[in-house]
Parts: sequence; structure tokens; C-alpha cells
Amino acid sequence: MDIKLSVVIPVYNEAKTLAHLLQYVFDALPELHEVLAVDDGSKDDSRQILTSFAAEESRLKPIFHEVNAGKTAALRTGIAASTGNVIIIQDADLEYDPKDINKLIALFKDDSIDAVYGSRFANWNTKGVRYSQHYLANRFLTMLSNLFTGFKLTDMETCYKAIRGDLLRAMPITSERFGFEVEVTAYLAKQNAKVREVPISYAGRSYSEGKKIGFKDGLMAIWYILKFSLSK
Repeated sequence: MDIKLSVVIPVYNEAKTLAHLLQYVFDALPELHEVLAVDDGSKDDSRQILTSFAAEESRLKPIFHEVNAGKTAALRTGIAASTGNVIIIQDADLEYDPKDINKLIALFKDDSIDAVYGSRFANWNTKGVRYSQHYLANRFLTMLSNLFTGFKLTDMETCYKAIRGDLLRAMPITSERFGFEVEVTAYLAKQNAKVREVPISYAGRSYSEGKKIGFKDGLMAIWYILKFSLSK
């Protein structure tokens, strides 16, 4: 199919990397349809950066939450406002390389494909911080998710999920904070979606550099896997 790509970027206090990331996205994906950057009540200069960038780039559509509501809330807003026939999530930091998006999008040449995940663990060409507990937690959560969904994923928690626009916009998103990854995977399984996975690069950052996910979010992920897998 002819791809009209919507990139949804949740933003919360990412002024240090945001301008560079936005430019990188547009340089790496010159034919993309739109970028929806949802500022989730940032207290730094993220809002000003988005406003200035949008004045020069018409494909950037900034959306502003007045109060911080969490990553999933930002994704819910961005996905609902999207108009592309393929949607992908891009974090506002520099852990993921936007050039890798092209590898995911290429698989949609097969019209039967519904979603493509970018796996950090199918490619050991990684750099930056890799906390062993995060790696083990991600592998455990992926295996637990696979047990319920029937998928054979290696990285369920990856940010890079490219999904057909009509399919994703039809999803009722009800989770909070970082629950979207679990919820959307369970949703795709219930829709009998055809999901593929490709290796991507990854440059993990530390908590001192702004990493936000923590132990509590891991426990919530287990709860969400059970909740969304066992509910009708």
C-alpha cells in the first residue's frame, strides 16, 4: 500500500533532546505524512521548542496537555488526532534511532501485515546504558505476554510499534502511565492481527539522563498483562 506515516511523539520535559530528535525524524523520514507531538504538561522549554519548530515545519502538529497525565494519555491524544494509514510511536529522547523506522515501514508493502515491532533484543548492536534488571524484566514481561497472546515476540515493551492507522485508532485505550505497550499487544492479539518483528538499534539512557520508567511500572505491567489478556 501507499504509506501515509503518522509519527506520534509523547513529550514530557525533553527540552535537552527534543529539537535534535525532531530534526532527526524529518531527516530520516523525508516522505512522512505528519508528526503529532503531544506535550504532556512539561515544565521545561519543551512547549516553546515545539511551537518554534512547528512554525517552520507544517507537518509537525503540536498538541498540549495543560496537566501531566502520563505517557499513555499523551499517546491516546496523538493517536486520536492522527490521519495516516500507518502510525508509529517515537520517544522524545534519543534512545531509538528514527532511521530504523524505515525497516519497520518496509514490511507494510505486504498488505496482510497489521503491525511491525522493532526489537532491541534481536540486535545486539546497542550502546549506552543497559541495566541488567531492565533487560531481565523486559524479557520476563515479553515471555508472560507471549504466553497469553500466542505471539513469539522478543521485545513486547519496545517503543517502536508500527500499526495500521485504522486498527490502532479503533482501539479503546484505557491504561495509564507506561501501560500502552501491554495493552496494545493484547489488543492486537484479540484482533487476530498479523504482527512481525525486525531488529533495531538502541542507545539506553540512565535515570540521571531522564529515564522515567521504574520498578512500580514493571509491577503494573504484570497486572496489565493479566487484565487485558483475560478480559473479553
